[in-house]
Amino acid sequence: MAMNTPSRRSLLSTGLGLAGLAALPALAQDKFPSRPITLVVPFPPGGSVDIMARQYSEPLSKVLGVPIVVENRAGAGGSVGAQYVARAKADGYTLVVSSQSSHLANPLTQSKVGYDPVKDFENIAILGRLPNALVVHSSLPFKTFKEFIDYAKKNPGKLNYGSGGVGSMGQLNVEMLKAATGAFTTHIPYRGGTPLITAVLGNEVQFILDNLVIMLPHIQAGKVRALAVANDQRLPQLPDVPTLAEVGYPQLNLTSWIGLAAPGGTPDAVVQTLYKAVREVATSPAMIANLKDRGVIAPEELPPAAFEKMMADRLVKFGEVVKRAGITAE
Repeated sequence: MAMNTPSRRSLLSTGLGLAGLAALPALAQDKFPSRPITLVVPFPPGGSVDIMARQYSEPLSKVLGVPIVVENRAGAGGSVGAQYVARAKADGYTLVVSSQSSHLANPLTQSKVGYDPVKDFENIAILGRLPNALVVHSSLPFKTFKEFIDYAKKNPGKLNYGSGGVGSMGQLNVEMLKAATGAFTTHIPYRGGTPLITAVLGNEVQFILDNLVIMLPHIQAGKVRALAVANDQRLPQLPDVPTLAEVGYPQLNLTSWIGLAAPGGTPDAVVQTLYKAVREVATSPAMIANLKDRGVIAPEELPPAAFEKMMADRLVKFGEVVKRAGITAE
C-alpha cells in the first residue's frame, strides 16, 4: 500500500502557515511602544523642566505600558540635550522635554545651536504652561505696575534686572517689556535659576520677568512682590495681582510652555499615540491638582500641528526682540 504524500496545496498551505507564524513576532515588534522610552531633560536635575519630566514620567509609563527613563543631558542652556534628540533614531523611543529655552531662545541667540526647533522635531504636546511674573524686591516702593514703569522711565539705567543667562527667556521677556513701555533697565545675567533667585532675594537685581514657579514661595513669604502676571486671567495663588493685559500690555501676556518632542520624521502613528497618552495624563484630576500646587497651568488641548504653529509664531515674535536688542549668547 502506497504511503500518502502531501499534496502541493497542503505543502503550500503549511508553508504559508509557517510563514505567517514566523511573521507574528515581527508584527508584535511593530507595535509602539514595545520597549522602554528615554525621556531626555536638556537641563540639570531640580529645575522646572526636570521637575515636569519627573511628574509626567510615571503616569505616562502606566498609560503606555512601558518604562520611561528620565535622562539629564545638560549643557549650553538646553542645546546639548535637544541636539542629541534631534539626531536620534526617529522611532519614538528617544524623546526630549522641550521648553522655550531650548526651542525658542537658544535657536534665536546661538549661531551654532545645531538644530531647527520646528523642522528637526515632531513637537507632540504641551505638558504645562508656566505663567511669567514681574517680580520686584519687597524693599522697593513700587506697589503697582504703573509705579514701577513710571520710575523706570524717569530714571533710565537705575533699575537692574536679572535673568538665567545671556539669551535666556528671562532676558527676552524684559527686552520685550522695554520695547513696549519705553523703559530702560540694565541686564545682569546669572548662570541659571538658582543664582538668579539668590540675586533677587538679596536685592542684587531689582526685578525679573520670568517663570512664576521659581518665585511663588518667596512671593507668598513676602520676600518679593509680584506686580503683574502673564496669563489669560488672574491666578488663584495671586488673586490680587493683575494680568499684563489688565495693566495695558496684552502683547506681553504670554505664558511659557514645557512640551514633549520627538526627532523629526517620527511616524505619525507614533506621534499620535504619544499625544493621546499625554492628554490622558494631563487631564487626570491628580495631574491637574499637582500642577496647580506648583503654580503651573494645566495644558490646553493643542494637537501637534497647532503646537508647531504656536512655536513658529513665537519664533517670529521673539526673533524681532532679539534683532532689535542685538542679543547673542556667544
